Amino acid sequence: MSGLPIPLIFVIAMILATVVVGVIATRKASTAADFYVASRSVGVVMNASAISGEYLSAASFMGIAGLVMKNGYDALWYPVGYAAGYLLLLLFIAGPLRRFGAFTIPDFAQGRFDSPAFRKIAVIFVLCIGFFYTMPQMKGAGLTMGTILGWPYWVGILVVGSVITFNVSIGGMKGITLVQAFQYWAKVFAISLPLFILMSVFGSYNGGLASIGANPKGASRIEASETATVNGAEKAPLNTLTMSAAETTMILFESDHAYRIAKISPARKSEAGEDPIPLSKLVRALKAGDQADAMRAAVVSGKPFDVITGGALVCDPVAVTKGGEPVLKDGKPVKTAAKIEFEKGGTITFASARARANGGQPMKAGEADPIVPNSPANGKWLNPYGPMASKWGYPLLYTYSLIIALVCGTAGLPHILVRFYTNPDGRSAKRTTLWVMVMLGAFYVFTPIWGLMGRLHMPQLYVNGGFDSAVIKLPTLMENKLLGDILSGVTSAGAFAAFMSTFSGLLVSMSGAFAHDIYGRMLRPNASPQARLMAFKVAAIMVGVISMALGLMVETFDIATMVGWAFAIGAASYFPLLLLGSWWRGLTKYGAASGMLLGGLLSLTAIVTNMLLDKKVLTLDLPPLMRALMEQPAIWAVPLSILTMVVVSKATADKLPADVTLKMLKLHAPEEMGISKNYIDS
Repeated sequence: MSGLPIPLIFVIAMILATVVVGVIATRKASTAADFYVASRSVGVVMNASAISGEYLSAASFMGIAGLVMKNGYDALWYPVGYAAGYLLLLLFIAGPLRRFGAFTIPDFAQGRFDSPAFRKIAVIFVLCIGFFYTMPQMKGAGLTMGTILGWPYWVGILVVGSVITFNVSIGGMKGITLVQAFQYWAKVFAISLPLFILMSVFGSYNGGLASIGANPKGASRIEASETATVNGAEKAPLNTLTMSAAETTMILFESDHAYRIAKISPARKSEAGEDPIPLSKLVRALKAGDQADAMRAAVVSGKPFDVITGGALVCDPVAVTKGGEPVLKDGKPVKTAAKIEFEKGGTITFASARARANGGQPMKAGEADPIVPNSPANGKWLNPYGPMASKWGYPLLYTYSLIIALVCGTAGLPHILVRFYTNPDGRSAKRTTLWVMVMLGAFYVFTPIWGLMGRLHMPQLYVNGGFDSAVIKLPTLMENKLLGDILSGVTSAGAFAAFMSTFSGLLVSMSGAFAHDIYGRMLRPNASPQARLMAFKVAAIMVGVISMALGLMVETFDIATMVGWAFAIGAASYFPLLLLGSWWRGLTKYGAASGMLLGGLLSLTAIVTNMLLDKKVLTLDLPPLMRALMEQPAIWAVPLSILTMVVVSKATADKLPADVTLKMLKLHAPEEMGISKNYIDS
């Protein structure tokens, strides 16, 4: 087909629709209240649609399907936690927060405790959570554009970031409310309709799930003739192949690439007393021409070596022994296989053990396809405590920590919380929350089905870690290429709507923190309304540029995992503040500040350190328990934050605001009593 690719046409249409809707909505945006809280006049259904549109980010549209495909049904905790968090909002936070009537969450922090200094602490976490949340949105943008056009990763980041920054800078909250509501319904359409068509062609969800459950020892297999691309060191940690311990697999290096292997090691970390496994048992070199002997020697040496085009590596399962005797688990020998880390990657193919028996010749029709590297066994993929939760050997702890992060973190996201200020009153804020739960539940029905279909029909994504692109790529498998391109265009447009709506909300939240809290409250409290609006627009551009730069640094991390980390930081900082600040009159500014700083900064430090370890920027040899607690810190950070707030508040009980009783009445009294008034009036 000549002209623009069909998926690009759909993406352009979504971008144009977003800009047009935004421009139409901004015609009435002129005051500070318009930009920050849409004049507090957004209705229940409209605001619920807008909140759902803002909340359903790249993590929801692309990331959950990718995590389900990669790790199995342990990843279902993500959509469950994302939706269940709104129950806490409904019961404890939405009504009181709206009745307080601020513009931003730092407004609440200062107004609740009469402390301008506390506003500064609150602003820090608005920016930390916000920038952490923008990174996966930018990754989704770069990945989608690269998938549909083959453009460099940075191009998608630049296009999406620029469009959204423009939209927010001209219209603020009033401009994006209608945009986000429109985008929610666009995303529901894009996640559901293509899936129904794909299931009608490839089979039902129940049928696919039954086929996996019927063979728990099996794994995802790749056609022997199908090529896959393995990454180089620049995309670590997505540059490794963990071979199957169930059967022998051959890697064929047939393309003209400068392959280089950095390291070969056993996939299973040895336990105390176990015998070391010689590399010669894990990997053997074949078909390397005159240089075969040199390549075999390089494999055994354990040092980096170049792989010759036309060569092959045979990877065998090896029994783990202790004192020469096999190590048993559930009465069966424990086996491991090779983990191969590439310094320079390229296009490769795989062959099965039967192909190896044929001397590496092409497989005959009807012979078994090889197990794709990095693919967990069906039993691990399907059952609880699979590859994700058991990554560091503490699956129960990991799971509980993830649940706490997602549920409590939902009630600690500043860009979501600020939307409740756009409702007319506290009662409508609670009704809005109820509708959000319904809308999110409807959307999340579809995401795990995409992950299942990715495992069944696109096993090559296991090789290079391209799980987040499954929603975009799966429609291209259809025999009707035109229909496949159209469906891929629909999902691509939905993905763009996901980045746009969430990034818009993040920009409003962070730009408001800069313009309203830093500029308007700290630097120039006497600034005119016009100056504050200009500060908002300048801040939006600045935040947009920084977000795009950060997006370039996270290409190798899972989208949903990064969003989960933002939730963990919010759970350890803002959630305790809002929960205790709304319901416990004994909370002092010293207690609240100490808890936020301790829990929030420690969780942030743990997550950033974990990211640097994954990227091999840091090479610390830490115990598995510590790595689990660093990757999912909510299980210790949230209780630490709450406990610190309680203990310090008890110790500083004489520092309560003089009008704390009146503040609590404003938070909880029905609006009809006339006590609840906006902390900041427009």
